[in-house]
Order: sequence, then structure tokens, then C-alpha cells
Amino acid sequence: MAEAEKKTATEMERKLKKEEKAKEKEMKRQKASEKAKVAQVKSAKPKPVTDKKINKDEEIPSDTPPDEKKRLSSQMAKQYNPSAVETSWYEWWERSEFFKADAKSTKPKFVILLPPPNVTGVLHIGHALTCAVQDTLIRYKRMSGYNALWLPGFDHAGIATQDVVDKDLMRETGKTSHDIGREEFLKVAWKWTHKYSGTIKTQLRRLGSSLDWSRECFTMDEERSKAVVEAFVRLHKEGVIYRGDHLVNWDCFARTARSKEERGEVVVSTTRVETMLGDTAIAVHPDDARYKHPHGKFAVHPFNGRKLPIVCDADFVDPELGTGCVKITPAHEEKEYELGKLHHLEAINIFTNDGKINKNGGCEFEGMQRYLAREAVVEALHSKGLLRVVEDKDMRIGICSRSNDVVEPMLKPQWYVRCSTMGKEVLEAAGDGKLEIIPKQYSADWRRWLENMHDWCISRQILWGHRIPAWYATLEEDQLKKFGTYIDHWVVARTEEEAREEAAVKFAGKKVLDLSQDPDVLDTWFSSGLFPLSAFGWPDQTEELKAFYPGSVLETGLDILFFWVAHVYLHPMVRDAHGRKMSKALGNGIDPLEVINGESLAGLQTRLGKGNLDPKELVIAKEGQVKDFPNGIPECGADALRFALVSYTAQSYNINMDVQRVVCYRQWCNKLWNAVRFAMMKLGDNYTPPVKTLCPETMPFSCKWILSVLNKAVTKTVDSLNAFELADAGNTVYSWWQYQFCDVFIEAIKPCFSGENLDRTHAQDTLWVCLETGLRLLHPFMPFVTEELWQRLPSPKGCEREASIMICEYPSPIEEWTDEKVEAEMEMVMATVKTIRRLRAAESMERQRNEKLHAFALCGNIRTLEIMQSHELEIRTLASLSSFEVILKGEDRASQAGSAVVETVNENLKVYLKVDGAAIDPEAEREKMRKKIEEIQNQKEKLEKSMGVSWYEEKVPAHIKEENARKLEKLLQEVDLFQES
Repeated sequence: MAEAEKKTATEMERKLKKEEKAKEKEMKRQKASEKAKVAQVKSAKPKPVTDKKINKDEEIPSDTPPDEKKRLSSQMAKQYNPSAVETSWYEWWERSEFFKADAKSTKPKFVILLPPPNVTGVLHIGHALTCAVQDTLIRYKRMSGYNALWLPGFDHAGIATQDVVDKDLMRETGKTSHDIGREEFLKVAWKWTHKYSGTIKTQLRRLGSSLDWSRECFTMDEERSKAVVEAFVRLHKEGVIYRGDHLVNWDCFARTARSKEERGEVVVSTTRVETMLGDTAIAVHPDDARYKHPHGKFAVHPFNGRKLPIVCDADFVDPELGTGCVKITPAHEEKEYELGKLHHLEAINIFTNDGKINKNGGCEFEGMQRYLAREAVVEALHSKGLLRVVEDKDMRIGICSRSNDVVEPMLKPQWYVRCSTMGKEVLEAAGDGKLEIIPKQYSADWRRWLENMHDWCISRQILWGHRIPAWYATLEEDQLKKFGTYIDHWVVARTEEEAREEAAVKFAGKKVLDLSQDPDVLDTWFSSGLFPLSAFGWPDQTEELKAFYPGSVLETGLDILFFWVAHVYLHPMVRDAHGRKMSKALGNGIDPLEVINGESLAGLQTRLGKGNLDPKELVIAKEGQVKDFPNGIPECGADALRFALVSYTAQSYNINMDVQRVVCYRQWCNKLWNAVRFAMMKLGDNYTPPVKTLCPETMPFSCKWILSVLNKAVTKTVDSLNAFELADAGNTVYSWWQYQFCDVFIEAIKPCFSGENLDRTHAQDTLWVCLETGLRLLHPFMPFVTEELWQRLPSPKGCEREASIMICEYPSPIEEWTDEKVEAEMEMVMATVKTIRRLRAAESMERQRNEKLHAFALCGNIRTLEIMQSHELEIRTLASLSSFEVILKGEDRASQAGSAVVETVNENLKVYLKVDGAAIDPEAEREKMRKKIEEIQNQKEKLEKSMGVSWYEEKVPAHIKEENARKLEKLLQEVDLFQES
């Protein structure tokens, strides 16, 4: 029994592997197909993008008044026009409150919070990816019966916003935030925020983002600010937040602490001679024979004469690095200066906030900028004869990604959050299955990040942000009266009045001379981390908080790992078509609206000129645009952009964003438009759709088939969406519309419309059901075009349908539509049709290109004969034949082929295409046959060799031996067929 179970498990594993390989093969085929389409688009000579002209064949923009549902023209335009199709719908959706979730609903909830975009500027294409993915999920869940909420919010982005506002202020007035002071700067920053949050909202709406705007919030609005203060006060009381004197990453240019996440790395070298001014000891290796007993020994400082104790490394314990480690500051240049034979331990805290040497560093160099001090110190050492040698060394230093200045390690008192306990709790949640990371390959990065957490510095020395709710008390008895000198003189409170009450208790019996609030603000992530709570009114226990917290999914870029929810879905990073990171400096950043609406090269360059680039960066950026978009960006529409971005999510890490791929999907929208337009003509003005579910049993073959494959597409799409495999889901819907509905079904049913008969009625009903179901299936990916087309469909009599496709029920499988037998027969039919098409194309029949030719099939058995005879009409229609004759192998008529080209479909079927005798080269045909026989013989010999090994019968599983035997039989039959030909 155990052996049987083991065998079953092995077979199941093999089956799964086989299915996985088939899936990979299909993905490769689809990618190859997409590449071919992109190449075709690229090879066509693109026209420069200029002002749009009206095309009489295209849909013209609607003249719908703002307060009404979109008015549709009586006739569909001949061509798809994205700007005409996508106008008016969003305003109507929003006004109709289709996006609004109900806190009192009894439906199961599905909640996503839009990761609040920074109000620093406009959204880029990476934000568009976030919107495409999240809106696909939220629309799918809304249509699937969930109380779906997608909540919009905006992030004040402390340092980032201060940086851009400072640059803008300098350009406009020649002043900085330090010049105009806190109060005036905050006025300027709020004005900036209102301007750019408005721009971002316009972009989000244009992308079709079905956000619940009634719940819109901003991380610095009144409610969110209240939550930030409350969280700080509570966490401080619990001991999670504390004031500490630790090393911070100091940005001397911006004069603020930076988080580790804001550091970039550049490989350079040197030990820093200018820091020796603050040296307090000399560290030597404990195994150095010259210094076996260093205790009590001193070296004299070359500049200030101080005695520096000589200590071995083991005497110093850095709590962050572990026992026996000395923290050495990073190097800045590609040199290391050797001072005598001793390497010095560098003091960290000798810089002032702006990077100047403080007076503790020795008056000889006091007030000098660090880089100037370095040269001066080297020169002084040289003049004293103390500089032995200069060598090149490779080291790593931190560079601030915003200011591009070197990040200095400085010892400064700041506010910190203890993170180890929280990190442990999140790890446990994942271990218990309460939290899931998608795709799973990022779980290791996430775990590694949480297992190595340090306490989080939340102080920022800037003006824009939530001011820290902490007050410093200066006491009469204090020896030093400087603000912040004593770490135990702080009180944390919600208001200044509360702070005075706290101070009176804490310093009872002592005289408080002054109580001043900390001028620093909190790191932006402090308020962002609270967003899932504060968005629903926390700390108040609101109805919204009970209904919607916690969220269902956090969807974000894989470079940001914060955990607010039960599922964390990480999407790839968007890069340009060359694989480079998108940046303003390179000019390769793309505004989503430039792809949606189209933009000329001149327009792209005008937008660059309005940014904050310096003149040199502007030149480089413009050159990049000329290279990448010489003809501008063609108008693609929001639907095409969304679908392209979602299809890109199949890539695991980086997306190389090629606008031409979006152009391909815009062209596909045109094919979709024309397919529906054709269908509407076939339905006619007086057509009434069926009320009941179709029963395929009595329908024509093509109708049975399309309903069966539609059913399969619905099942696969729903499964993929539930598994967050959005690219697979989108590809399934695309493949059904493109390769089954458009390429096969629409063509196959054309004979049904030749007269008034039952087949015509069946074809019309099936056509309507396919359109209505297929549009609902596609809607979460392409909301605009699906709404436009769905609204044009006739409604069943006596049934009041939903006002919009977006609140319709998402398709679900209908068991009685599935017909594997029909699908298998259509597979053989299409294989025959494709073989005939290949024969026709291969013969380059110029004279007969548009002629309907005669073909016949030579069948190897009765079953194949019956299938071919049953579907003669479909084959004749799809292959554009004048006639199609079916013959059983061995019949006399098989010799009547005459001038015909032949190809094998499978081991039991060959097709002959009769052509003009002059068009056939008999020797060339025989050569093709010989090559085919040789190819099959090689496959046969390879298989026979693998089956002939000594251990084959004993060790190879029975089902594999059976499969190999079938393969061998098939190959032998194919050899016979070709030899006969």
C-alpha cells in the first residue's frame, strides 16, 4: 500500500512538473508573439506626433453634459479612438458612487490602501503600475460580491518635499527655507502640496482608478496629525520610543539625519586624516607582536599634544558590530594615509551640523570645511615629517540619494523607535500563516530584513512634517543651559498645556525656567506606518475602523517592505526600454498622461525644462529623450497602458518599459472594437438577447466550442486573479478574445447568417453571450473600452440590468458549457486549417493568392474520417476553400490528387491542396518530404536508443514506458505516411 502511495505521489509530482513545463512553454510562445508584434510596430515608419486631426472613421468625443451619463452615438465608428472612448465615463462612475464602500455592509470586505504617493510632483510610470494592479484587483473583487474599498491618500513626504520646495524657492526668490524661517516656509510648502496633490488626483482619475474619493486623506491633515501625536505619546509611555545618543547618518548639505534607506553606496577609498583631530586613542591589532601589552602606553597627538592611549581592538566593544570590533568611519577619497606605523582610531563627533571641524578638533583647524581640513592636515603632517606614504585603497562610503552629499556618521541625540520586538511579532505572524508574501521568492529578503533590524531614528531636522510632540525643560539648577543638553529633561505630551502639567510633576520642587518644543519633525514613515489605522479615524474607535481594518492586501514595489495587511503583493520595478532606472536626470522618466494622451518630442522637452534639473542635467536629459522618443509618444489610452503594465508583472524583478508594447495593446483595442462592431451588425437592431442560460446541446458545433473554451477561460482567469497572478489572468482573457473569439468563432459562424434559420438564431445568441461575458471578464483590466462596448449591447426583455458593467457580477463557470469532446475535435479542425494555410503561404502562389482552392484530407482511420466529414463546413470556411473532400486511406480516389502539395497534420491525417500544376516543383516537394522523413527517423532512433538501455524495463515507471511506446508508434506511422507521399 505504501509503495502504491509512493508511486502515486511520484506520478503526481511528474504531472505537476509536466504542467509547469507546458506553462513555461506557453509563456515563451506568448512572449515571442509579443516581441514579434512589437518588432512589427517598430519596423513601421512612425509618424511624428503632432496636433491631433479629426479622423472621420474614428469615434468623436462625446458632447455629454457634466451631470449626465455618457451619450453614445447611434452608430459605432469604424476605428477605435481612445480619447473619445475614455471620456465622460469616470465622472459618471464617481458621481454615481460606484466606487464607494459601505461600512454597514454585510458583504465580505476587501480593502486596499493606495500607498500614499508623495506630493513632491507628478506620478511616474511606476505609480501607474501600482494603479493598474490595484484597480484590477479592486474591480474584480467588487464584481465578485465584496464590499470593496480602495482608499486614496497622499503623503507629505517630509525631506523629499522640502528638497523640491527649497529648490523651487531658490530658483524663484534666491532664498532657502533657513532664510525665510519655519512659518513662511510652511506657507510655501502647503501651497505646493495643494497644487501637486490636485495634479496627482487628475492623473489617478485619468488612469481609471476606482478610488473611494469620499475617504480621501492626507498624512498631515487634522485627523492624521492627531493620530501621529497620539501614537508618539503612547509609544513613549510604553518605552517603545526613547531619546538616545547614537550614531546617525548626517547629511551636512541638508543639515538633517537621514535613514539608512536614503543612502546610496559608491566604492571609493581612504582613511580620513582630518578626523585625527578628534582622536581619543590608537587601536592596534591584538596579535601585533610589537604591542603585546599596550595597556598604560601612550602616543602623543601630533597637533594638540594630547596623550592618546594605545589599545588593542579587543578592548573596544561596539554594541552594533559585536565583540572585538572597532567602528571606523568610512573613507572618502581613493587614498589611505599611513601615520608612522600605527593606525588610528577615528573619533566620530568632531563635525558641526554643516560639516565644519568643531573646536574640540584643535584650534589650528577650527571652522574649516572637512574637505579643506583634510588637505591642510595632510600638508601639516608632511611638513612635520610624519606622513610616510599615500596608497590607493578601495572602500565603501554612504552617499545621500537626494542631496548627493557624503553621509557623515555623527553622534547626536535623537528620538528612536525600538524595532526588535515589532520585527519579531511580524516574523511570527508570517510563521503562523497570518501574513503572506507574493511572489514567494521575496519572503527570504523580507525575513532577512526583519531579522537584522536596528532601532529606527525618527528625528528629522527639517521644517516640513509632523513636529515632534516633546518639550525640553531648562531648569534653574542646570549647569548648562543649552537646549537639549540633558537627555532626561524631556517631557512628551499631546499639547503644550499637557506638557506643562507633565513637567510640573516630573520636576516637582524644581524651578523650570523654560519649556520649548523640539523643533525637529518626525520621519515621514512614522505617519505612513500609521496610515492603515489613521485613515479610518484611529485613535477613535470609529465604525470605519471596525469595518475596514486591517486591510486585505498591500500592493507595492518590491523595494518597499512595510506590512499593514494579510497579503503583501510586490510588483517589479519599472525601468526604461534599455533596462536603466528611470530618472529625471536621464530624461527617461515617463508621465503616464504622456502615454495616455500622446505627446510630441517638443512637449516632452518643454516638460523637462519646467523641472528642477540643473543646466548640465537638462542637456543630458533632452539628449536621452531625442534618442528614445524621436517622434514623440503616440496616443495609447489608459486601457492599453494599464493592460501593458499588468502583463509586465509576469517578470519577477525589473520591467523594461517599452512604449511600443503599449502601442501594440492600443492596436489590439482597435481589433476588439471592430470585432464588437461586426457582431453588432450581425445581431441587428431588432435582436432580443436570451433571458435564460444557453443550452449548447442543440447548437452548431462552433457555438458549442466557443462556449466551452469561454468557460475554460473564465475558470483560469478567476483562479489566476485569486492567486494574484495578474499577468496570467490578463493573458488568458486576451488569448480568448484574440485567438478564439476573433480569429476563429467570428469567421466560423459567418455561414450561419446566410439566411433566416435556427442556426442563425443560435449564432446570434451565442455571439451576444460571448460579447457580454467576455466584456465583463475583461473589465477589471480595461475599464473604459469595456464600459463603452457593454453599454451598446442590447438587453434581454423583461430584465433590468445593472447601470454599469463595473457593478455587474464577474463571470463564473457554467458546468453544462464544458465539452472536452468538442474542444478536441476543434483542435484537429484548427490543426488542419493551419496546415492548409501554411501550404498556401509556402507555395507563393501569386496568381492564385485570392482564389478559393480545392483541398482534400487523407484519413488513416474511420474516427479521423468522421471528424473531418462532420466539420467540412468549418474547415472550408476558415481555410477559404472552394471545396474540401475527405478520403479514407486506401480508397481509389486518393490517387486523384493531381497537381497538389501535401503536408501531414498528424499520424492519421494528411491534407492535399490542389494548385495550378505550373506552380508546383515536384523535385522540391520530394526534397521537403525526404527532409521530413529524416527528421522523424532521427527522433525515432533517439527514442529507440533510450528505450533500449539495459535497465529500461526494470527501472522506468510503467506510465512512462506506455507513453514512449505510443510516441514510437506515432513516429512509425508518420514515416509510413511520408514515404507513401
